[in-house]
Amino acid sequence: MRHTITWILFCCVVMLSAQEKPSPQQEKPSSRWVDQKFSMFIHFGLYSVYGGVYEGEPVTRGYSEQIQSFAGIFSDWYGNTAHEFNPMEWNPDSIVALAKEAGMRSIVFTSKHHDGFCMYHSQHTDFNIVDATLYGRDLMKELAEACERGGIDFGVYFSLIDWRYPHGYPISSHNADPLTPQHYEFNMKQVEEIMTRYGEISEIWFDMGSLTLEQSKGLYELVDRLQPGCMISGRLGNDYVDFAVMADNEYPEYKLGVPWQTAASMFDETWGYRSWQERGAVRPKVEEKVASMVKVVSRGGNYLLNIGPKGDGSVVPFEKEVLQGIGKWMEVHGEAIYGTGANPFHRSFDWGDITSTKESLYLFIGELPSTGKIQLKGISGIVSGVSFLSSGESLPFTHRTRVLDIDASGISSNEVLPVVKVAFRNGYSVLPDPVVKGKELTPRNAMPLFGHSSLNYYAGYKSLIGYDWAWERRSGRYTPEIHFTDQEVGRRVMLEFDGVEQEVALEPIVTKRVTLSPNAVHWGSLYRKPGRGVFGNVEEEGVDEIDPKAADSRWTEVNDFRYGKEYTEAILPRGSVVFLQEIESPTEQTIAIKVTNGNAAYILLNGEYVTAHFSPERKEKQEELLLLPLKKGNNQLVVKFYNGFENRLHYGIEPLEEWVIHSQTLKPVRLERKDFHRVSLRAADASSHVSPLRMNNVTIR
Repeated sequence: MRHTITWILFCCVVMLSAQEKPSPQQEKPSSRWVDQKFSMFIHFGLYSVYGGVYEGEPVTRGYSEQIQSFAGIFSDWYGNTAHEFNPMEWNPDSIVALAKEAGMRSIVFTSKHHDGFCMYHSQHTDFNIVDATLYGRDLMKELAEACERGGIDFGVYFSLIDWRYPHGYPISSHNADPLTPQHYEFNMKQVEEIMTRYGEISEIWFDMGSLTLEQSKGLYELVDRLQPGCMISGRLGNDYVDFAVMADNEYPEYKLGVPWQTAASMFDETWGYRSWQERGAVRPKVEEKVASMVKVVSRGGNYLLNIGPKGDGSVVPFEKEVLQGIGKWMEVHGEAIYGTGANPFHRSFDWGDITSTKESLYLFIGELPSTGKIQLKGISGIVSGVSFLSSGESLPFTHRTRVLDIDASGISSNEVLPVVKVAFRNGYSVLPDPVVKGKELTPRNAMPLFGHSSLNYYAGYKSLIGYDWAWERRSGRYTPEIHFTDQEVGRRVMLEFDGVEQEVALEPIVTKRVTLSPNAVHWGSLYRKPGRGVFGNVEEEGVDEIDPKAADSRWTEVNDFRYGKEYTEAILPRGSVVFLQEIESPTEQTIAIKVTNGNAAYILLNGEYVTAHFSPERKEKQEELLLLPLKKGNNQLVVKFYNGFENRLHYGIEPLEEWVIHSQTLKPVRLERKDFHRVSLRAADASSHVSPLRMNNVTIR
């Protein structure tokens, strides 16, 4: 199935830091960070001594680096393990050499995980590798120095929760506890020593916890002041972010318009060393991880692949062989990874993925069609050659009327993810999709631009941050109008027409009342079910038609729901409820509804993203007006009502019989003669570059 994805070339994505524009010498991300593409994550700590085993039995529940929690180990017993921790097989120069052999350009190391044990010489606790173990050396410092010698970047992971800290919250089931004021100050001190004593830090990978807005801001500003070039991960929370981080081992089917990264483990079950892990053959794992890396890079992200050394500091042989296998692939195909941007097309393909430069396209062939042919539509330019990257062997092709057909039937079945290079003489261009030929630009005919917002790990989600349009209009002078609802009054937006910007404060200057005719729609059956996982996990997204009565369905029909009533029910924090409303429409039309929700809502119409938002202000109750573009026939509205922090959830759905549309005249624009014109809409009042736009009711005419 083809997935529509956002139109934007990653080479144009040079985003600013979260809250303010840095000075030119501090602009983030640097081109060096953007082009890391492939990096090593290392989960190594006191937990590595256990190897996923406690009292002679494998601990099968949870990640092995959290064995203290999942095995229920007393804190003093766990702390005494430090006396056994003596990783004499650890060799930082060998680790750096392995990373470079794999084609990795940076290392991110666990300075401190949830257990509170520091793998560096912290001055604020003696629960560290220098003061508490026979090893007695600052292991992290030696690794940082080895990275500098080896010419690769060094970054750190830092857990915002700490099960050892006496003034912190105890171990919980979810690792998203708040920070006490004392714990926050303790974290500030430890982050400060890391930022000032370990050389240049490429990135700091904050993890877990549920910080207040002020706490996230304080840590962000501390790092930004001490190391202005250090990239700060989105898991710091509250949208204080330099680069977004997907959920563990998550591979989005869409491109993002912000710097981002996917962290991946060798096996989904664990990050820390697990002695009893069934590892299987090396080649399938190499193929799996190469494909995962390509999927990330082709969507504009960086790939962070983890290893979990043993308690003695040695690298697990299987993991070493996998990295060496990836390295052999990278030796041949690195040209298609480094220095490339995302897939410039506006969709992904069943046969594989694409990366790009100004002069070439690189096609990664995961599953060749039975015809042996690959077709790319909407591309112009002079093709100077098509060949396998590994051998240089030329491939037959035809290129007519923006359609490129390639015969790849000679592909080798023994090669790990073959790559086809398409070279152009003087560059190329890709036709946007869709190209709007009418007079109205709407969210529905736009190319949406996504970010990834994250208040904390469980509140991470795909946030829509802008709309782009390709507009087919004749040259001339035009005076556009912007139309919006009460929901958008008072907002400030930035509009751009062929590179010319204008900022607009939305004011109700001209107002028109819209009335829905009687029996215009029929509100059908309503179903509900408990939500799952993190806020952004909505399994109905992309599903054209949901069958709530299927045998394996979790949906339950609701027979006594009152539209327009606000409901409140008890629910635990991080809980959610999902509703499915069927709406029958005799014609294609737009209707309006009012949605009442708690801390957050994720809304789909016929499987397509409408809006999602989770306010850093942690509002207990919110209301919003939504315009829904219905298709003729049966429509399905899905709303995930999410509660991140309260003990009760507010929700409600109200169909509206009438609503108002405001219109405002924009500054005249002059359009030169072009095949199409570029129009964009962004929020001018966003607090962060990943904050949701929430302009899904706006149209431009």
